[in-house]
Amino acid sequence: MNIYVGNLSYEVTEEDLKEAFEVFGEVDTVKVIKDNYTGRSKGFGFVEMSVKAEAQSAIEGLNGKELKGRSLNVNEARPRPEGRRGDARSGGPPRRGGPRHGGGRKGGGRQSGGQRL
Repeated sequence: MNIYVGNLSYEVTEEDLKEAFEVFGEVDTVKVIKDNYTGRSKGFGFVEMSVKAEAQSAIEGLNGKELKGRSLNVNEARPRPEGRRGDARSGGPPRRGGPRHGGGRKGGGRQSGGQRL
């Protein structure tokens, strides 16, 4: 069973999570999700346990418990939506930051700061 662990302190390591979950049974994998650019934890992770009863005990035993100063949010992970490579909200292509340029501007589409002739 894949278990979501949220509200992690940024100091929690994969080893810390493994130790917390091993109390309830055998842990297959542990992954703390990190920002690709900074390498800093995003504050959540996943733990995989193959025995469902052990995983359920871990969820019940750790949900709401404190780990390194933060109260954990632990539950069964939901499967990723199909095609989950782009924008998580729309299922479409990745969003780009910044304003959109093009038609629909007030002032007839002239550049800001320009004089009207």
